[in-house]
Formats: sequence, C-alpha cells, structure tokens
Amino acid sequence: METLFSSSMDELRKMNVSAIVYSVSAVLSIYIAHWIYRWRNPKCNGVLPPGSMGLPLIGETLQLIIPSHSLALPPFISTRIKRYGSIFKTNVAGRGVIISADADFNSFILKQDGKLVETWSMDTFAQVFDQEMQSSKKYTRHLALNHFGVEALREKLLPQIETFINHTLHKWSAQDSVEVKSAAITATVDFAAKQIFSGDLENAPFSISDMFRDLVEGMMSFPINLPGTAHYNCLQIHKKVRGMMRDVVKRRLETPERQQEDVLDHMIRDMGTHKFLSEDFIVQLMFGLLFVTSDSISTTLALAFKLLAEHPNVLEELTAEHDTILKNRENPDAPLSWDEYKSMTFTLQVINEVLRLGNVAPGFFRRAIKDIPVKGYTIPSGWVIMIATAALHLNSHQFEDPLAFNPWRWQKIQQNSANKHFMPFGSGMKQCAGAEYSRVILATFLHVLVTNYKWKMVKGGKIIRAPIIRFPDGFHFKISMKI
Repeated sequence: METLFSSSMDELRKMNVSAIVYSVSAVLSIYIAHWIYRWRNPKCNGVLPPGSMGLPLIGETLQLIIPSHSLALPPFISTRIKRYGSIFKTNVAGRGVIISADADFNSFILKQDGKLVETWSMDTFAQVFDQEMQSSKKYTRHLALNHFGVEALREKLLPQIETFINHTLHKWSAQDSVEVKSAAITATVDFAAKQIFSGDLENAPFSISDMFRDLVEGMMSFPINLPGTAHYNCLQIHKKVRGMMRDVVKRRLETPERQQEDVLDHMIRDMGTHKFLSEDFIVQLMFGLLFVTSDSISTTLALAFKLLAEHPNVLEELTAEHDTILKNRENPDAPLSWDEYKSMTFTLQVINEVLRLGNVAPGFFRRAIKDIPVKGYTIPSGWVIMIATAALHLNSHQFEDPLAFNPWRWQKIQQNSANKHFMPFGSGMKQCAGAEYSRVILATFLHVLVTNYKWKMVKGGKIIRAPIIRFPDGFHFKISMKI
C-alpha cells in the first residue's frame, strides 16, 4: 500500500512538472510570437510606409552594410525602391527608420527642423559628435560662416588656399607615387587646423591628420564597443584627438596674450557671453569642424583624379578653361582672384558631377518629433528619416545615363530642379556652412593641378560602398610637373 502511494505521488509530481514546463513553454511561445509580431508591426497612429523590419534586434543592419563594388546606388536601397516605392520603412540596429528617395518629401523635411523633425546622428556619430552641440546650432553655423564662408574666402582664404595647394602638389610630385585620398586628408586637415587653432600642436604625441585617416572607417561601423572592432578603434582615435585639442585650448587660455585671430580665439572671446561655450564644447566643436572640412573634400578630390584620368575629353576642356584664365591676366604671376574663381563655369560643372557620382555621405538624417503624414502613410514620432541623396543623384528620370561622368549635363539643368534633386551639402537655408569652402578648395586644386601638372594611376582604383564610399586599394597616382 505504501509503495503504491509513493508511486502515485511520483507520477503526480511528474505530471505537475510536465504541466508547469508545458505552461511555461506555452506562455513563452505566446510572448515570443507576440514580440515578433510587434517587431514586424510597430505601433503607428496610422499606416506605416511599406517595407521590412528585418530580423529581431538587428533589423536589416547587415544588409545595409554589405559592400557594393561600384558607384551605382547600393542594392539595399535600389531593390527596396523597386519593391516598395520611393518611401519605405526598415530597421537599423533596433531603430525604426524611414528611407526616402522622394525629392518633394525630402525638400519638405529639410525645411522642418525644429517643427516636425530634429537633426539626428547615427550611434557612432552621436558618440563622436556630442549631442549637446545641437543646442547651439545657430552659433556653430555663424562661427563656420564667419571663418569659412564666402566673405572669408574672398577677403582672406583664397590666396592662402592657392599657396597651400601649390606647396602640396609640389611635394606630391617629388614622390614616386601618392595615395591621393590619404594624402588629401593630411593636406585638408593641416590647412583647416591652421584656420581653427593655428596648427598649434606643439609636442603632440600623434599626427592629427594621420589619425583622421583612420577615423572614418569606424564612423559607419556597427556600434559594438569591443576592443578590435572598427567602432572601438574610432572612439579611441576620437579620445586621443580630443586630448590633443584639450591641451591646445588649455595653453591658449593660460596665455591670453597669444592672439592668433583664428576660430579658437573667436570662441574664447565669446566664452563670457555664451554659457554653453565650455572647454569641452570648444574641443568638440574644433573636432567637428576639422572632420567636416576634410573627409568629404579628400574623397571628392581622389575621385576627381580618377575620373579625369579616365575621361581625357573632360580634362581637355577643363585645362582649356584654366589656361584661358592665365592668358587673360595682366600679371601672369598674380594669385587667383575671386572673379577668376567665379568665372570657372566648366570647373564647377565638373565638381558638381564628381559630387553627384561620389555621394560621399549616405544621406541626411532627421528624427520625427511629431507624427508626420506622407502620401497616405504616417511616420511615427521618434522614428529616424534618412534622406537618401544617392537615390536622388542617380535617378535616371532626372539625370540621363546617371552613371556616366558627363559634366556637360549641368549646362541644361535648371537651378530649381537642381535644388530638389542635387543636394551634396543639404538644401536651402540648411545647406552646410562649409559648402562654398569645399567648392573653392576643389576648384583651386583643379586650377593648380591642370595648369602645372600631369598624372597617371599606378595602382589601385577599386571603389566600394558600405554604405559610404571607400577605396580599399587606394588611388595611387604618379604626379609630375608639366614641362
């Protein structure tokens, strides 16, 4: 009897354990199924644009960073435009994202800062470019325009830029070959550093331009902050550069008599009237200005070397324009003037075409601060909007044979159309404050290059997008003085 009772209790316990396991499994399965459903169908006070949210947690991040080996629109975007239309949803690293290749909607969004949207940065950018800078965008823009805008370029910077480029190309021509992208980063960082803090890096343990060459690789990386990852290396470089710049700021504050009339002096004078101008803020702003005045210019310049070498008809007309500028001078040794820069019609068309094909930045990012209706859909508050500029620049309806390098196409493009379909530096009042600075450096570089030098590629030339444009083997050119 006792044995029978014991056996019955064992069976009952087994049944209870089985029931508990079954119940837990059932609840867990229901929870997982509900979680997956909510992942695939996020909350929205309306209807979300079509698209896929990808895998739980990581979304479609892996698909986004798969490299493509051409200047063409990345497959991640092109296939989804064909499948879903010009506005579609996705998920990147667990964040809901709306990607737009719609010119009218993009133009509308860029006018809504502070109303419907706010400027936003991807996780890596947000860590490198502190979000506290968002509170002083007006001051930052004013500062950049004051030192790098049209007036500064016309009155002061243009002759300095030409002298610096002459020195740079002379140095490059003395070498067996030059990897143009990395050499251009060095040149543009060094020149910008002189304007920002007079290049004041006495006894610096690292080369700031060398570190900037390694920085970009981690800027678009998956945000895993573990030793050995590109993201981790990016943050370590950022830390070192900030440390160097902090030393510069401290030295300047300790020796106020050392007036350089550079960007740093300007900010130090403003510290008494702008409470947000702390040492940390000044260091971060100096870093940001160095970055935006170097990477896009160096990438565009490297691509221009390649495209001009591959298209001798473009190079011939470009050279003719600059030879004409020299012939029309009363004094052949005079420096480049602002009027001469403004007369470079074909040069600026070449620059536009390189920028259009290069698409150095994957796009502009905004975050919705209110629900935004668009074409029968709703973009929920808190979602990120990516304005896919590459999709605009490579749209065959706007640019015939969009992958062809054809500067002459810009003779026929109306300004109103260009404002919506071509925005390498943003659009309208929100255009990057350094847009004219970038164009002046590129135009001056081309002026010195085509009038004094010849070049040919000796190694490299591969292009990938992942999603920013990169040159995995570099663009190695032999640059020689014209005889």
